[in-house]
Amino acid sequence: MLTVTTVGVLMSGIDGRIVIVGLPTVAAALHADAEQAIWFTQAYTIGSTIALLFIGRISDMFGRVKVYSVGFTVFTIGSFLTASSGDPNAFIAARILQGLGSSALFANSAAIIADAFPVTQLGTALGINQTAFRAGAIGGLTLSGLILAVLNWRYLFYINIPIGIFGTFWAYRRLHEVGKRERTAPMDWRGFLSFTLFITSLLLALTFAAYGSADIRVTIGVSILSAASLAVFVHLETHTEYPLLDLSLLRIREFTGGCLAQMINSIAWGAFLLVISLYLQLVQGYSPLQAGIALLPFDFGFLIAGPLSGHYSDKFGVMPFTTGGLVVISASLYLFSRAAVTTSYPYIAALLVVGGLGTGLFASPNMSSIMGSVPPARRAVASALRATFFNVGYTISVNAVILLMTFRVPYSLLTEVISSIVPTAISASQRAAFAGGLNFVYLVLFVVNTTAFIPSLLRGKRVPVKTSVRGPSEVDHHMEPD
Repeated sequence: MLTVTTVGVLMSGIDGRIVIVGLPTVAAALHADAEQAIWFTQAYTIGSTIALLFIGRISDMFGRVKVYSVGFTVFTIGSFLTASSGDPNAFIAARILQGLGSSALFANSAAIIADAFPVTQLGTALGINQTAFRAGAIGGLTLSGLILAVLNWRYLFYINIPIGIFGTFWAYRRLHEVGKRERTAPMDWRGFLSFTLFITSLLLALTFAAYGSADIRVTIGVSILSAASLAVFVHLETHTEYPLLDLSLLRIREFTGGCLAQMINSIAWGAFLLVISLYLQLVQGYSPLQAGIALLPFDFGFLIAGPLSGHYSDKFGVMPFTTGGLVVISASLYLFSRAAVTTSYPYIAALLVVGGLGTGLFASPNMSSIMGSVPPARRAVASALRATFFNVGYTISVNAVILLMTFRVPYSLLTEVISSIVPTAISASQRAAFAGGLNFVYLVLFVVNTTAFIPSLLRGKRVPVKTSVRGPSEVDHHMEPD
Protein backbone atom coordinates (compact mmCIF):
# COMPACT_ATOMS: atom_id res chain seq x y z
CA MET A 1 0.00 0.00 0.00
CA LEU A 2 2.81 2.40 0.88
CA THR A 3 4.42 1.79 -2.52
CA VAL A 4 1.29 2.99 -4.34
CA THR A 5 0.91 6.20 -2.35
CA THR A 6 4.65 6.73 -2.76
CA VAL A 7 4.32 6.62 -6.56
CA GLY A 8 1.49 9.18 -6.35
CA VAL A 9 3.42 11.71 -4.30
CA LEU A 10 6.55 11.05 -6.37
CA MET A 11 4.66 12.08 -9.49
CA SER A 12 3.24 15.13 -7.73
CA GLY A 13 6.72 16.17 -6.65
CA ILE A 14 8.11 15.85 -10.16
CA ASP A 15 5.27 17.82 -11.72
CA GLY A 16 5.38 20.65 -9.20
CA ARG A 17 9.09 21.32 -9.56
CA ILE A 18 9.16 20.89 -13.33
CA VAL A 19 6.79 23.86 -13.60
CA ILE A 20 8.89 25.95 -11.19
CA VAL A 21 12.05 25.62 -13.21
CA GLY A 22 10.42 25.45 -16.63
CA LEU A 23 8.02 28.38 -16.23
CA PRO A 24 10.13 30.97 -18.12
CA THR A 25 10.67 28.60 -21.04
CA VAL A 26 7.02 27.53 -21.26
CA ALA A 27 5.79 31.13 -21.01
CA ALA A 28 8.16 32.21 -23.78
CA ALA A 29 7.16 29.31 -26.05
CA LEU A 30 3.43 30.02 -25.65
CA HIS A 31 3.90 33.83 -25.83
CA ALA A 32 2.24 34.26 -22.44
CA ASP A 33 2.04 37.60 -20.69
CA ALA A 34 2.79 38.05 -16.98
CA GLU A 35 -0.72 37.22 -15.79
CA GLN A 36 -1.00 34.12 -17.97
CA ALA A 37 2.45 32.93 -16.92
CA ILE A 38 1.61 33.00 -13.23
CA TRP A 39 -1.74 31.32 -13.92
CA PHE A 40 0.20 28.36 -15.31
CA THR A 41 0.84 27.56 -11.67
CA GLN A 42 -2.37 29.05 -10.27
CA ALA A 43 -4.64 26.97 -12.53
CA TYR A 44 -3.26 23.76 -11.07
CA THR A 45 -3.86 25.05 -7.55
CA ILE A 46 -7.42 26.14 -8.31
CA GLY A 47 -8.27 22.80 -9.91
CA SER A 48 -7.01 20.87 -6.91
CA THR A 49 -8.41 23.21 -4.26
CA ILE A 50 -12.00 23.41 -5.48
CA ALA A 51 -12.16 19.62 -5.72
CA LEU A 52 -10.55 18.74 -2.40
CA LEU A 53 -13.65 18.71 -0.18
CA PHE A 54 -15.68 17.22 -3.02
CA ILE A 55 -13.12 14.43 -3.33
CA GLY A 56 -13.08 13.96 0.43
CA ARG A 57 -16.86 13.52 0.58
CA ILE A 58 -16.95 11.22 -2.44
CA SER A 59 -14.13 9.19 -0.89
CA ASP A 60 -16.14 8.79 2.30
CA MET A 61 -19.12 7.62 0.23
CA PHE A 62 -17.46 5.30 -2.31
CA GLY A 63 -14.07 4.51 -0.80
CA ARG A 64 -10.71 6.26 -0.76
CA VAL A 65 -8.97 3.61 -2.86
CA LYS A 66 -11.40 3.85 -5.79
CA VAL A 67 -11.21 7.63 -5.89
CA TYR A 68 -7.43 7.54 -5.52
CA SER A 69 -7.13 5.19 -8.48
CA VAL A 70 -9.37 7.36 -10.67
CA GLY A 71 -7.25 10.34 -9.66
CA PHE A 72 -4.21 8.72 -11.23
CA THR A 73 -6.09 8.35 -14.50
CA VAL A 74 -7.39 11.94 -14.56
CA PHE A 75 -3.95 13.33 -13.71
CA THR A 76 -2.38 11.34 -16.54
CA ILE A 77 -4.94 12.59 -19.06
CA GLY A 78 -4.42 16.14 -17.83
CA SER A 79 -0.67 15.77 -18.29
CA PHE A 80 -1.16 14.70 -21.92
CA LEU A 81 -3.46 17.64 -22.64
CA THR A 82 -1.05 20.06 -20.96
CA ALA A 83 1.82 18.81 -23.11
CA SER A 84 -0.37 19.14 -26.23
CA SER A 85 -1.49 22.73 -25.54
CA GLY A 86 -1.04 25.24 -28.35
CA ASP A 87 -1.83 28.48 -26.53
CA PRO A 88 -1.85 29.85 -22.96
CA ASN A 89 -5.60 29.40 -22.45
CA ALA A 90 -5.53 25.73 -23.47
CA PHE A 91 -2.51 25.21 -21.22
CA ILE A 92 -4.34 26.79 -18.26
CA ALA A 93 -7.45 24.65 -18.84
CA ALA A 94 -5.36 21.48 -19.00
CA ARG A 95 -3.55 22.43 -15.81
CA ILE A 96 -6.92 22.76 -14.07
CA LEU A 97 -7.70 19.17 -15.13
CA GLN A 98 -4.32 18.10 -13.78
CA GLY A 99 -5.22 19.77 -10.51
CA LEU A 100 -8.53 17.92 -10.35
CA GLY A 101 -6.70 14.61 -10.70
CA SER A 102 -4.04 15.56 -8.18
CA SER A 103 -6.70 16.43 -5.60
CA ALA A 104 -7.76 12.77 -5.50
CA LEU A 105 -4.15 11.76 -4.87
CA PHE A 106 -3.33 14.58 -2.47
CA ALA A 107 -6.50 14.33 -0.39
CA ASN A 108 -6.46 10.55 -0.01
CA SER A 109 -2.77 9.73 0.24
CA ALA A 110 -2.42 10.62 3.92
CA ALA A 111 -5.83 9.10 4.75
CA ILE A 112 -4.94 5.76 3.11
CA ILE A 113 -1.68 5.64 5.06
CA ALA A 114 -3.45 6.62 8.29
CA ASP A 115 -5.93 3.75 7.75
CA ALA A 116 -3.16 1.22 7.16
CA PHE A 117 -0.71 2.08 9.96
CA PRO A 118 -1.14 2.28 13.75
CA VAL A 119 -0.61 5.64 15.45
CA THR A 120 2.79 4.49 16.79
CA GLN A 121 4.06 4.02 13.21
CA LEU A 122 2.12 6.78 11.50
CA GLY A 123 4.89 9.40 11.67
CA THR A 124 7.40 7.00 10.12
CA ALA A 125 5.06 6.03 7.27
CA LEU A 126 4.18 9.65 6.53
CA GLY A 127 7.87 10.52 6.72
CA ILE A 128 8.60 7.94 4.00
CA ASN A 129 5.79 9.38 1.90
CA GLN A 130 7.09 12.92 2.34
CA THR A 131 10.60 11.76 1.45
CA ALA A 132 9.25 10.26 -1.78
CA PHE A 133 7.64 13.61 -2.60
CA ARG A 134 10.95 15.36 -1.98
CA ALA A 135 12.77 12.80 -4.14
CA GLY A 136 10.29 13.56 -6.92
CA ALA A 137 10.91 17.25 -6.36
CA ILE A 138 14.65 16.69 -6.77
CA GLY A 139 13.99 14.72 -9.93
CA GLY A 140 11.73 17.49 -11.20
CA LEU A 141 14.39 20.14 -10.68
CA THR A 142 17.09 18.23 -12.51
CA LEU A 143 14.92 16.54 -15.13
CA SER A 144 13.40 19.84 -16.20
CA GLY A 145 16.83 21.27 -16.93
CA LEU A 146 17.95 18.16 -18.76
CA ILE A 147 14.76 17.97 -20.81
CA LEU A 148 14.88 21.64 -21.79
CA ALA A 149 18.53 21.25 -22.77
CA VAL A 150 17.80 18.58 -25.38
CA LEU A 151 14.03 18.40 -25.99
CA ASN A 152 10.92 20.54 -26.47
CA TRP A 153 9.17 21.95 -23.35
CA ARG A 154 6.23 19.62 -23.95
CA TYR A 155 8.28 16.71 -22.65
CA LEU A 156 8.20 18.36 -19.23
CA PHE A 157 4.65 17.00 -19.00
CA TYR A 158 4.93 13.93 -21.20
CA ILE A 159 7.17 12.51 -18.49
CA ASN A 160 4.13 12.16 -16.22
CA ILE A 161 2.35 9.80 -18.61
CA PRO A 162 4.37 6.56 -18.09
CA ILE A 163 4.47 7.21 -14.33
CA GLY A 164 0.71 7.81 -14.32
CA ILE A 165 -0.04 4.64 -16.30
CA PHE A 166 2.08 2.57 -13.93
CA GLY A 167 0.52 4.24 -10.89
CA THR A 168 -3.01 3.59 -12.14
CA PHE A 169 -2.27 -0.09 -12.78
CA TRP A 170 -0.46 -0.53 -9.48
CA ALA A 171 -3.23 1.18 -7.50
CA TYR A 172 -5.89 -1.14 -8.92
CA ARG A 173 -3.69 -4.14 -8.17
CA ARG A 174 -2.36 -3.32 -4.71
CA LEU A 175 -4.79 -1.08 -2.87
CA HIS A 176 -7.72 -2.47 -0.87
CA GLU A 177 -10.27 -0.63 1.23
CA VAL A 178 -9.55 -0.96 4.95
CA GLY A 179 -11.42 2.12 6.23
CA LYS A 180 -15.11 2.72 6.72
CA ARG A 181 -17.33 4.67 4.38
CA GLU A 182 -20.75 6.27 4.45
CA ARG A 183 -22.74 4.51 1.74
CA THR A 184 -26.08 6.16 2.48
CA ALA A 185 -24.97 9.79 2.93
CA PRO A 186 -25.97 11.94 -0.09
CA MET A 187 -23.65 14.46 -1.71
CA ASP A 188 -23.94 18.01 -0.39
CA TRP A 189 -24.10 19.79 -3.76
CA ARG A 190 -25.16 23.15 -2.32
CA GLY A 191 -22.17 23.12 -0.01
CA PHE A 192 -19.86 22.15 -2.85
CA LEU A 193 -21.10 24.93 -5.13
CA SER A 194 -20.86 27.60 -2.42
CA PHE A 195 -17.37 26.46 -1.46
CA THR A 196 -16.29 26.43 -5.12
CA LEU A 197 -17.60 29.98 -5.56
CA PHE A 198 -15.82 31.06 -2.37
CA ILE A 199 -12.41 29.65 -3.22
CA THR A 200 -12.52 30.66 -6.90
CA SER A 201 -13.53 34.25 -6.14
CA LEU A 202 -10.91 34.41 -3.38
CA LEU A 203 -8.13 33.37 -5.73
CA LEU A 204 -9.36 35.77 -8.41
CA ALA A 205 -9.46 38.64 -5.91
CA LEU A 206 -5.92 37.88 -4.78
CA THR A 207 -4.76 37.71 -8.38
CA PHE A 208 -6.43 41.01 -9.31
CA ALA A 209 -4.94 42.69 -6.24
CA ALA A 210 -1.44 41.36 -6.90
CA TYR A 211 -1.23 42.14 -10.60
CA GLY A 212 -3.51 45.14 -10.92
CA SER A 213 -5.24 43.33 -13.77
CA ALA A 214 -8.72 44.66 -12.99
CA ASP A 215 -10.42 47.84 -11.87
CA ILE A 216 -10.34 48.31 -8.09
CA ARG A 217 -14.13 48.12 -7.99
CA VAL A 218 -14.00 44.70 -9.63
CA THR A 219 -11.44 43.52 -7.10
CA ILE A 220 -13.58 44.77 -4.21
CA GLY A 221 -16.69 43.21 -5.73
CA VAL A 222 -15.02 39.81 -6.14
CA SER A 223 -13.70 40.02 -2.57
CA ILE A 224 -17.21 40.70 -1.26
CA LEU A 225 -18.53 37.78 -3.31
CA SER A 226 -15.87 35.54 -1.76
CA ALA A 227 -16.78 36.59 1.79
CA ALA A 228 -20.51 36.18 1.12
CA SER A 229 -19.97 32.72 -0.40
CA LEU A 230 -17.98 31.66 2.64
CA ALA A 231 -20.76 32.84 4.95
CA VAL A 232 -23.32 30.89 2.90
CA PHE A 233 -21.09 27.81 2.97
CA VAL A 234 -20.71 27.91 6.76
CA HIS A 235 -24.47 28.41 7.19
CA LEU A 236 -25.27 25.47 4.92
CA GLU A 237 -22.76 23.18 6.59
CA THR A 238 -24.16 23.87 10.04
CA HIS A 239 -27.77 23.33 8.95
CA THR A 240 -27.62 20.18 6.83
CA GLU A 241 -27.87 16.57 7.92
CA TYR A 242 -24.97 15.40 5.73
CA PRO A 243 -22.53 18.31 5.41
CA LEU A 244 -19.75 18.41 2.85
CA LEU A 245 -17.38 19.52 5.60
CA ASP A 246 -17.81 18.27 9.13
CA LEU A 247 -17.10 21.57 10.93
CA SER A 248 -17.01 19.72 14.23
CA LEU A 249 -13.53 18.60 13.20
CA LEU A 250 -12.41 22.15 13.96
CA ARG A 251 -13.36 21.55 17.57
CA ILE A 252 -10.40 19.19 17.81
CA ARG A 253 -7.69 21.48 19.12
CA GLU A 254 -4.78 19.47 17.75
CA PHE A 255 -6.33 19.25 14.31
CA THR A 256 -7.13 22.97 14.07
CA GLY A 257 -3.74 24.01 15.45
CA GLY A 258 -1.90 21.81 12.98
CA CYS A 259 -3.93 23.03 10.00
CA LEU A 260 -3.47 26.69 10.92
CA ALA A 261 0.28 26.25 11.44
CA GLN A 262 0.51 24.49 8.07
CA MET A 263 -1.44 27.24 6.26
CA ILE A 264 0.61 30.06 7.76
CA ASN A 265 3.83 28.23 6.91
CA SER A 266 2.66 27.67 3.32
CA ILE A 267 1.92 31.40 3.00
CA ALA A 268 5.47 32.17 4.12
CA TRP A 269 7.24 29.46 2.14
CA GLY A 270 4.95 28.52 -0.77
CA ALA A 271 6.33 30.78 -3.50
CA PHE A 272 9.89 30.83 -2.21
CA LEU A 273 11.48 28.40 -4.68
CA LEU A 274 9.57 29.90 -7.63
CA VAL A 275 10.94 33.36 -6.79
CA ILE A 276 14.48 32.02 -6.39
CA SER A 277 14.21 30.14 -9.69
CA LEU A 278 13.07 33.26 -11.56
CA TYR A 279 15.84 35.28 -9.93
CA LEU A 280 18.54 32.77 -10.86
CA GLN A 281 17.39 32.42 -14.47
CA LEU A 282 16.31 35.94 -15.36
CA VAL A 283 18.63 38.04 -13.21
CA GLN A 284 21.73 35.90 -12.73
CA GLY A 285 21.50 34.30 -16.17
CA TYR A 286 21.38 30.67 -15.05
CA SER A 287 20.13 28.09 -17.52
CA PRO A 288 17.13 25.97 -16.43
CA LEU A 289 19.49 23.08 -15.64
CA GLN A 290 21.79 25.31 -13.59
CA ALA A 291 18.84 26.82 -11.72
CA GLY A 292 17.42 23.37 -10.98
CA ILE A 293 20.73 22.13 -9.62
CA ALA A 294 21.20 25.34 -7.62
CA LEU A 295 17.92 24.68 -5.76
CA LEU A 296 18.82 21.11 -4.76
CA PRO A 297 20.41 21.98 -1.38
CA PHE A 298 16.92 22.71 -0.06
CA ASP A 299 15.83 19.15 -0.82
CA PHE A 300 19.02 17.67 0.59
CA GLY A 301 18.28 19.44 3.86
CA PHE A 302 14.73 18.10 3.83
CA LEU A 303 15.89 14.54 3.11
CA ILE A 304 18.18 14.69 6.13
CA ALA A 305 15.55 15.95 8.57
CA GLY A 306 12.29 14.53 7.16
CA PRO A 307 12.64 10.80 7.92
CA LEU A 308 14.32 11.43 11.28
CA SER A 309 11.65 13.86 12.47
CA GLY A 310 8.88 11.48 11.41
CA HIS A 311 10.50 8.58 13.29
CA TYR A 312 11.42 10.38 16.48
CA SER A 313 8.16 12.33 16.70
CA ASP A 314 6.42 8.96 17.11
CA LYS A 315 8.55 8.41 20.23
CA PHE A 316 8.87 11.88 21.76
CA GLY A 317 5.78 13.71 20.50
CA VAL A 318 5.30 16.19 17.67
CA MET A 319 5.59 19.50 19.53
CA PRO A 320 9.41 19.81 19.65
CA PHE A 321 9.69 19.01 15.95
CA THR A 322 6.82 21.11 14.56
CA THR A 323 7.63 24.25 16.51
CA GLY A 324 11.38 23.70 16.25
CA GLY A 325 11.06 23.32 12.47
CA LEU A 326 9.15 26.59 12.24
CA VAL A 327 11.91 28.34 14.22
CA VAL A 328 14.55 27.07 11.78
CA ILE A 329 12.45 28.14 8.76
CA SER A 330 12.01 31.63 10.21
CA ALA A 331 15.76 31.86 10.76
CA SER A 332 16.44 30.98 7.12
CA LEU A 333 13.93 33.57 5.87
CA TYR A 334 15.49 36.27 8.03
CA LEU A 335 18.98 35.42 6.77
CA PHE A 336 17.72 35.54 3.17
CA SER A 337 16.44 39.06 3.87
CA ARG A 338 20.05 40.09 4.53
CA ALA A 339 21.38 38.78 1.20
CA ALA A 340 22.46 41.07 -1.65
CA VAL A 341 23.01 40.86 -5.40
CA THR A 342 26.68 40.11 -4.79
CA THR A 343 25.97 37.34 -2.27
CA SER A 344 27.90 34.23 -3.24
CA TYR A 345 26.11 31.05 -4.23
CA PRO A 346 27.68 28.95 -1.42
CA TYR A 347 25.98 31.24 1.09
CA ILE A 348 22.64 30.92 -0.74
CA ALA A 349 23.09 27.14 -0.85
CA ALA A 350 23.73 27.07 2.90
CA LEU A 351 20.51 29.00 3.54
CA LEU A 352 18.61 26.61 1.28
CA VAL A 353 19.91 23.71 3.38
CA VAL A 354 18.76 25.46 6.57
CA GLY A 355 15.31 26.01 5.04
CA GLY A 356 15.14 22.37 3.98
CA LEU A 357 16.10 21.18 7.45
CA GLY A 358 13.38 23.33 9.01
CA THR A 359 10.74 22.14 6.56
CA GLY A 360 11.78 18.52 7.11
CA LEU A 361 11.49 18.93 10.88
CA PHE A 362 8.03 20.51 10.57
CA ALA A 363 6.20 18.73 7.74
CA SER A 364 5.93 15.03 8.68
CA PRO A 365 5.26 15.47 12.43
CA ASN A 366 2.71 18.18 11.71
CA MET A 367 0.85 15.97 9.23
CA SER A 368 1.03 13.07 11.68
CA SER A 369 -0.44 15.33 14.37
CA ILE A 370 -3.28 16.44 12.11
CA MET A 371 -4.22 13.00 10.80
CA GLY A 372 -3.72 11.19 14.09
CA SER A 373 -6.08 13.54 15.93
CA VAL A 374 -9.25 12.66 13.98
CA PRO A 375 -11.47 9.55 14.09
CA PRO A 376 -10.54 6.96 11.43
CA ALA A 377 -13.94 7.22 9.71
CA ARG A 378 -13.46 10.96 9.09
CA ARG A 379 -9.89 10.87 7.79
CA ALA A 380 -10.75 11.44 4.13
CA VAL A 381 -12.63 14.68 4.86
CA ALA A 382 -9.97 15.66 7.41
CA SER A 383 -7.19 15.05 4.88
CA ALA A 384 -9.06 17.08 2.28
CA LEU A 385 -9.48 19.95 4.74
CA ARG A 386 -5.79 19.79 5.62
CA ALA A 387 -4.88 19.95 1.94
CA THR A 388 -7.31 22.84 1.41
CA PHE A 389 -5.61 24.84 4.16
CA PHE A 390 -2.27 24.19 2.46
CA ASN A 391 -3.47 25.11 -1.03
CA VAL A 392 -5.11 28.33 0.11
CA GLY A 393 -1.89 29.28 1.90
CA TYR A 394 0.22 28.45 -1.12
CA THR A 395 -1.97 30.51 -3.43
CA ILE A 396 -1.88 33.47 -1.07
CA SER A 397 1.91 33.14 -1.02
CA VAL A 398 2.27 33.37 -4.80
CA ASN A 399 0.09 36.48 -5.00
CA ALA A 400 1.47 38.09 -1.83
CA VAL A 401 5.06 37.81 -3.05
CA ILE A 402 4.24 39.61 -6.30
CA LEU A 403 2.21 42.26 -4.47
CA LEU A 404 5.03 42.86 -1.98
CA MET A 405 7.57 43.08 -4.78
CA THR A 406 5.61 45.87 -6.44
CA PHE A 407 6.19 47.99 -3.33
CA ARG A 408 9.92 48.04 -4.11
CA VAL A 409 10.30 47.08 -7.80
CA PRO A 410 8.78 48.96 -10.76
CA TYR A 411 5.83 47.01 -12.09
CA SER A 412 7.23 47.14 -15.65
CA LEU A 413 10.43 45.41 -14.54
CA LEU A 414 8.51 42.84 -12.54
CA THR A 415 6.29 42.11 -15.53
CA GLU A 416 9.33 41.63 -17.75
CA VAL A 417 10.89 39.21 -15.28
CA ILE A 418 7.79 37.08 -14.72
CA SER A 419 6.62 36.94 -18.34
CA SER A 420 10.16 36.18 -19.49
CA ILE A 421 9.11 36.30 -23.10
CA VAL A 422 12.42 37.89 -24.06
CA PRO A 423 14.90 37.54 -21.16
CA THR A 424 16.99 40.67 -21.73
CA ALA A 425 20.04 41.77 -19.86
CA ILE A 426 19.20 43.56 -16.63
CA SER A 427 21.23 46.58 -15.58
CA ALA A 428 23.08 46.84 -12.28
CA SER A 429 20.48 49.27 -10.91
CA GLN A 430 17.63 46.94 -11.89
CA ARG A 431 19.42 44.02 -10.23
CA ALA A 432 19.80 46.08 -7.07
CA ALA A 433 16.12 47.04 -7.16
CA PHE A 434 15.08 43.41 -7.61
CA ALA A 435 17.36 42.28 -4.77
CA GLY A 436 15.93 45.02 -2.54
CA GLY A 437 12.43 43.84 -3.34
CA LEU A 438 13.39 40.27 -2.46
CA ASN A 439 14.89 41.38 0.85
CA PHE A 440 11.64 43.13 1.74
CA VAL A 441 9.62 40.06 0.76
CA TYR A 442 11.78 37.73 2.85
CA LEU A 443 11.50 40.00 5.88
CA VAL A 444 7.69 40.08 5.66
CA LEU A 445 7.57 36.30 5.17
CA PHE A 446 9.83 35.87 8.20
CA VAL A 447 7.23 37.73 10.29
CA VAL A 448 4.38 35.69 8.78
CA ASN A 449 6.06 32.35 9.43
CA THR A 450 6.89 33.36 13.00
CA THR A 451 3.17 33.78 13.71
CA ALA A 452 2.75 30.05 12.98
CA PHE A 453 4.47 29.39 16.32
CA ILE A 454 1.23 30.30 18.07
CA PRO A 455 -1.13 27.61 16.67
CA SER A 456 1.70 25.09 16.71
CA LEU A 457 2.29 25.61 20.42
CA LEU A 458 -1.39 25.86 21.30
CA ARG A 459 -2.45 22.61 19.64
CA GLY A 460 -2.20 20.93 23.04
CA LYS A 461 -2.02 17.25 23.84
CA ARG A 462 -4.08 14.69 21.96
CA VAL A 463 -7.51 13.91 23.32
CA PRO A 464 -8.51 10.29 22.49
CA VAL A 465 -11.69 10.04 20.42
CA LYS A 466 -13.54 6.74 20.45
CA THR A 467 -16.25 7.58 17.98
CA SER A 468 -16.61 9.59 14.86
CA VAL A 469 -16.73 13.40 15.13
CA ARG A 470 -20.07 14.43 13.70
CA GLY A 471 -22.90 16.79 13.76
CA PRO A 472 -25.79 16.07 16.14
CA SER A 473 -27.93 14.57 13.41
CA GLU A 474 -25.45 11.89 12.39
CA VAL A 475 -25.65 8.44 13.96
CA ASP A 476 -23.35 5.43 13.90
CA HIS A 477 -25.52 3.18 11.76
CA HIS A 478 -24.59 5.30 8.72
CA MET A 479 -21.06 3.91 8.98
CA GLU A 480 -20.26 0.39 7.92
CA PRO A 481 -17.04 -1.47 7.14
CA ASP A 482 -16.01 -1.92 3.55
